[in-house]
Amino acid sequence: MDAFPAFFPLAGARVVIAGVGEPAEARARLFAGSPAEIVRLDETWGLDPDAYQGARLIFIASLDDDFNRQAEVAARTAGAPVNVFDRPHLSDFNTPAIIDRDAVVVAVGTSGTAPLLAQLLRGDLETRIPAEIGETARVLGDERERIRAAFPDLADRRSFLRAVLLGPPPTREALTVVLGARRLPEGRIALIDLPDSDDLLSLRAVRALGAAEMVAAPAAGESLLARHARRDATRLDHGALEAASIIERVRRGRNVAIIAPPDNLAAALGGAETDILRQAPEAR
Repeated sequence: MDAFPAFFPLAGARVVIAGVGEPAEARARLFAGSPAEIVRLDETWGLDPDAYQGARLIFIASLDDDFNRQAEVAARTAGAPVNVFDRPHLSDFNTPAIIDRDAVVVAVGTSGTAPLLAQLLRGDLETRIPAEIGETARVLGDERERIRAAFPDLADRRSFLRAVLLGPPPTREALTVVLGARRLPEGRIALIDLPDSDDLLSLRAVRALGAAEMVAAPAAGESLLARHARRDATRLDHGALEAASIIERVRRGRNVAIIAPPDNLAAALGGAETDILRQAPEAR
């Protein structure tokens, strides 16, 4: 990872955009509808260090390269992160391609190396992200304390939220009913065949790995976990897997994904009265 992505809260923030023309207008459009205070500086005020004081983010955006260099020097006195148009080596951060769904924001960046690639990737992702996802996030945010009270254990809470998010968009009324029951839905077990090559893994197997709170793989499958499993997923010892323990975890709402399960384990899980997904790359 060449750059670490971070999100800056905008409520009450002062964002300064120095410059005129399309680069500056493009930066201003990024903040349309945001709660931030947007300060625009023309190419005279953009050279005044005092104009940048109190800023949380600063954008220097002009087609005039001389102005950009001088304004960057002036802006540094404010101590805020600075982005300079078309000059990654002068910038503290790069502007990503953004998908805005109100409370949900998705950013695609290339560390300033290929902005057009980021734009193309954004276009592909935008078609896959539902328009109502922002409202879903707000509902869950508003109900955060009730969710925490219903499921005080962090792992239980994550399992509940994952089940909610994988279903239909929750209404406040439906969420109230589910929280009142305080019962976790059963998780799923994904038994995934080890493909001959990592790029032969099926889409369904990729999704199962991404949804699992607990994963296991032999040494030959570790690269698949690195690419597709969640970083916070618990790694189980592939050589010490027990069917009873896995079934208990599933009944507590955990999703478990096992790459190349031993034959005896697969047989034991196959007879269990639980929800099991058999995942074979060539068949699914």
